[in-house]
Amino acid sequence: MVPMLLLQKHEVVGLDSDLFRNSTFGEGFREIPELNKDIRDIEASDLEGFEAVIHLAGLSNDPLGNLNPELTYEINHLASVRLAKLAKAAGISRFIFSSSCSNYGAGGDDLLNEESNFNPVTPYGISKVRVEQDVSQLADDNFSPTFLRNATAYGVSPRLRFDLVLNNLVAWAYTTGRVYIKSDGTPWRPIVHIEDISRAFIAVLHAPRELVHNQAFNVGRNEDNYRIRDLGNIVEQVVPDCRIEYAKDGGPDKRCYRVDCSRIANTLPEFQPQWNARRGAEELYAAYQKIGLTLEEFEGPKYQRIAHVKQLLSSGRLDENLRWKPVTAIRN
Repeated sequence: MVPMLLLQKHEVVGLDSDLFRNSTFGEGFREIPELNKDIRDIEASDLEGFEAVIHLAGLSNDPLGNLNPELTYEINHLASVRLAKLAKAAGISRFIFSSSCSNYGAGGDDLLNEESNFNPVTPYGISKVRVEQDVSQLADDNFSPTFLRNATAYGVSPRLRFDLVLNNLVAWAYTTGRVYIKSDGTPWRPIVHIEDISRAFIAVLHAPRELVHNQAFNVGRNEDNYRIRDLGNIVEQVVPDCRIEYAKDGGPDKRCYRVDCSRIANTLPEFQPQWNARRGAEELYAAYQKIGLTLEEFEGPKYQRIAHVKQLLSSGRLDENLRWKPVTAIRN
């Protein structure tokens, strides 16, 4: 998102506690001015002079959210609402929140739009629902929040994650020759490329206020709702000499939902998605080839969010509240 915002001539300042500073994948990481701070510690003075907040921070997936649910609610929910209140007090007019289609959770086979019932099944999904509910109440003539419910991300980026379904399946195929599916393959999952997610945020940023004020948008395309087994078939066709294998204990996943993305397509003409699953699988395969990805790297703590955090905890670099411990000098 950062290089895309810069290409649009926006001034961008980052805000990050940098838990994943050692998890950069390949090249292309763009350095920008940054506040190296935990979102829980933001002060009003940190927000002075900005026109918009694009709020992406949080514990970023279901396994990490399950590590300590109360901490997930503290960081993802309470700190997000506090950030929105501080932004409003600082006179920031646009607040774009990175929500999730995980809000729909156990949605079944029906096509779900933005008015469909929430049914989250994890602390991560619950935290996203709570932020939407609380921040929407802050909306007024001077403060305009928008909630982007992203489909499951995929694609190459400088902080690539392997705990996302398409990224994961291509990595299994490339490193082992197996497209390893851990469920029975039947769950529905909408997916969207990280570049297209970025396009959605930029389209909201540029949109007339009345089109996006206090609105939620499913981010993706209707044709990009896939069953997990269908994604497996695509990967099997893209990566040479691989075969699909189902985990012996794999059953149906409670997280099963299809989403209707008509609203964003009809409301924001600037949002023009460029990617589909096959092209994304081809991009991922090429990237894994380029760096010579190994099974140890793919399954190890560098790129797996939950494993990385557990490693920081066990090494004593993070405390139990996921805050950096002070570095103490050792005198010889």
